Amino acid sequence: MAVLAPETRARTAGVRPTSALGTRPQLRWAALDWWLMGAVLGLLVLGTLLVWSATAGRADLTGGDPRAYLGKQLTNIAIGGVLMLGVLVADHRWVRIAAPVAYLASIVGLVLVLVAGSTINGSRSWLMLGGLSIQPAEFAKLAVVIGMALVLAQRAAGRWRARVGLVDVVLMLAIAGVPALLILLQPDLGTMLVLTATVLGVLAVSGAPRRWLALLGLGGITAAVVAVVGGVLKPYQIDRFMAFTNPDLDPRGAGYNVEQARIAVGNGGLFGEGLFHGSQTNSGFVPEQHTDFVFTVAGEELGLVGAGLLIALLGVVLWRALHIATHTDDVFGRVAAAGIACWFGFQAFQNIGMCLGIMPVTGVPLPFVSYGGSSMFAGLLAVGLLQNIHLRATAAVPNRYRAPAARVRG
Repeated sequence: MAVLAPETRARTAGVRPTSALGTRPQLRWAALDWWLMGAVLGLLVLGTLLVWSATAGRADLTGGDPRAYLGKQLTNIAIGGVLMLGVLVADHRWVRIAAPVAYLASIVGLVLVLVAGSTINGSRSWLMLGGLSIQPAEFAKLAVVIGMALVLAQRAAGRWRARVGLVDVVLMLAIAGVPALLILLQPDLGTMLVLTATVLGVLAVSGAPRRWLALLGLGGITAAVVAVVGGVLKPYQIDRFMAFTNPDLDPRGAGYNVEQARIAVGNGGLFGEGLFHGSQTNSGFVPEQHTDFVFTVAGEELGLVGAGLLIALLGVVLWRALHIATHTDDVFGRVAAAGIACWFGFQAFQNIGMCLGIMPVTGVPLPFVSYGGSSMFAGLLAVGLLQNIHLRATAAVPNRYRAPAARVRG
């Protein structure tokens, strides 16, 4: 029996073989992770409808055009789709080359925010470029993930040591520490929490000793206490945490968002009041409902069934990201995919949790659902990277993803 040639194995895996010069492989769509694509598409469709419903009756937001935010959200998805496709079809070598550039670009963006950014809801997090608003912190999440993955991959390639050591952890923390400090200076507490959870997840996946993870967790708690006691947090941020512990403390002030969000979700019951028919939504009682509190629209208008479907779709995205991470032998791909899963997972938990009153209000969007260009672009770029890692893994180890090839006589 003859062994299949490398060109044959690559073709059956879904990526056409590279030439002797190493040109970029041509994509075969059947090899994509369609579970992941289907879940993301479902979230995009559902999110677009929820954003449209949350803004259609808000003349103060739309200027009298009930479809204004529908068009904006579709535009964001179209741009994000192009970015996703660009990463998806790129050769993995170019992805690694672009990783340091993306990291440095995110640092520059965060510095520009502190110098010339716009303050919205108490946080200097936005760059206004004409009529376009950019939030560099959203891109910093992805930049930190790929930066840490690249550092670990480079160290593993050199094989200075068989296991992750102190130098590896210090280098990865340094990669994460610079953007984290800049985000803390804005201050953007929500993004900081998501970034912290993502970094801990990446370190855990990389194989860092548990005692170091415990020390890092203890250090994070200590830093949070020092931030509160030392006056680093602004008064409105402290009020939000106080309202989280007791929503009835200030129902017309710091606790207003949480109280109205819980009322909206509670109105939905099992099947909801119907899309575009939510009483709280149409009355505009829930602030920032098309962005940070978009889950309340699902809870009120689609009920437990619709909100459960949204959570299930997010669960599929996390499942496929972890599946991709565990089915690649490439260190960069494994760490990057797991880091993206940690990012999406904690951010979704934080967003949904604050709508239900089980997490403090910190102002983070729901991935693929909330309105916002920066969040949408960063999320779809991450999906493109997941698919790129998946395609490379299937090309390298085709038998994991397809039925055994027919035996070839020789």
